Amino acid sequence: MEGVRVLDAFAGTGALGLEALSRGAAEAVFLERDPAALTALRANIAACGAGARARVLAGDVLAAPAGTGCGLVFLDPPYAEGLIGPAVAHLAARGWIAPGTLVVAETGREETPPALGELLAERAHGAARVSVWRFG
Repeated sequence: MEGVRVLDAFAGTGALGLEALSRGAAEAVFLERDPAALTALRANIAACGAGARARVLAGDVLAAPAGTGCGLVFLDPPYAEGLIGPAVAHLAARGWIAPGTLVVAETGREETPPALGELLAERAHGAARVSVWRFG
């Protein structure tokens, strides 16, 4: 994880991106639209002293601006809304995801995530399913 650029989409409180920073990621970009979650996210970044390596983009993932490719992308959208496929398509079109990017997607346990490339691992935990893909 050392030196990797991370995108935490549907970031919520930022737990996934902040964990990546704590494990040596060079930078984390957080995409979130909910005002309450943004407040918590900014507070968590400050509490972790990660402000110099964190950037918050307030807005919808499906309307994200152009970005620079990331080595690791976390997607944790609301369950049962079918957002993984459209989010990956948009983020790839806008430059955030390139072939070879690791994409970690969380869905509801009963949901079948779309194929995003090579499936490297998949685990179910409680109500969630986590799938790890090599994009492309």
